[in-house]
Amino acid sequence: MDAILNGLVRLWTSTGIYGFLFPEKLQESWGAGAAEAGAVGIGCALMILVGFLLLYLAIKKGFEPLLLIPIAMGCILSNIPSAFIASVDPTSGDAGFIKILYDAGIESGLFPVLIFMGVGAMTDFGPLIANPKTLLLGAAAQLGIFTALIGALLLSFLPGINFDLNVASSIGIIGGADGPTAIYVTSRLAPEYLGSIAVAAYSYMALVPIIQPPIMRALTTKKERLIRMQQLRPVSKVEKIIFPIMVLTVCAILLPSACPLIGALMFGNLATECGVIKRLSDTMQNALMNTVTIFLGLSVGSKMAADKFLNLETLGILVLGMVAFGVGTAGGVLLAKLMNKLDPKHPVNPLIGSAGVSAVPMAARVSSKEGQKEDTQNFLLMHAMGPNVSGVIGSAVAAGVLISVVPMMMGVFA
Repeated sequence: MDAILNGLVRLWTSTGIYGFLFPEKLQESWGAGAAEAGAVGIGCALMILVGFLLLYLAIKKGFEPLLLIPIAMGCILSNIPSAFIASVDPTSGDAGFIKILYDAGIESGLFPVLIFMGVGAMTDFGPLIANPKTLLLGAAAQLGIFTALIGALLLSFLPGINFDLNVASSIGIIGGADGPTAIYVTSRLAPEYLGSIAVAAYSYMALVPIIQPPIMRALTTKKERLIRMQQLRPVSKVEKIIFPIMVLTVCAILLPSACPLIGALMFGNLATECGVIKRLSDTMQNALMNTVTIFLGLSVGSKMAADKFLNLETLGILVLGMVAFGVGTAGGVLLAKLMNKLDPKHPVNPLIGSAGVSAVPMAARVSSKEGQKEDTQNFLLMHAMGPNVSGVIGSAVAAGVLISVVPMMMGVFA
């Protein structure tokens, strides 16, 4: 009889319900391994509900399901008590499969580089080459990065929040709306904040169709939204081959710290444009990109564990990320309006300025859809791809600057 009762007790203490209701007792049973075993308690139940909400937004509302569904599943799996999927089992010392993915791909910075390789293979730099001034729009959209950086430093004056320059720089990169870059910078400068920063960056990337349109409409007039741009000139194959080589060369000379991201981006693009390694290009665009997206999404979602996510600093990061994204969108739109004042003979539809954030190709699609709401025959997608791909380059360059400069500044002020 005692054996049956002991078996029932062990069964009860191994359930998720016990982990939700009695976290202290469960952690006591783990002893010294509790720190590596992951979160338990009601907070985990709340985060599982957040994961279900993300699934709803992805499946029902169609908000970038390729990103949100893996992130949502990572969130759900990492918050199941005693499953040790994204942590270390305190009894056996074995790591869960998501923790293995996280350690191998996120902490090492490998996944962001591979993502950039795939993005490069799928990207057509033709619109940027045909209309080089759109590079300025991509640069203007990076204004959100430095706005968020300053905002993070200001938030440090509030009780309960302590963001140093490393953390503020990592938060700032969210303003580029580039999840892989945000992960790469944070893994180098502030790895302890990687979970909340990565989640904020990818959440805002997925919510581009909701966040950007109100800002775009508020900053433009109907007349500006109706502007039809001149058709882009054809870009030769030679130009498309020279472009990635030239960009990488300039980056290697001026900013080597950005070369891991820029190099992967340009390698992927060159593989596509040269036309002689189609098998490699196809692998980067499809098999590699899809595989890494799955692993990256699960790994990012796993950092939405209750003990790391439900705190004041994470809330501050989410707010700053929203502000940074809004400022980046506004920066691109306002610069486009200024360009029209300086060069009225070659007008730019300000809506494409919002595509300067580097959420490729979501931001460009949003610009195109907003333009077609005013004029169904106004096709802005290819024009918007110019600032969109320049935003990818711009965020990678900003990342290289921060990785190079911030540690030196921390040393000076230490």
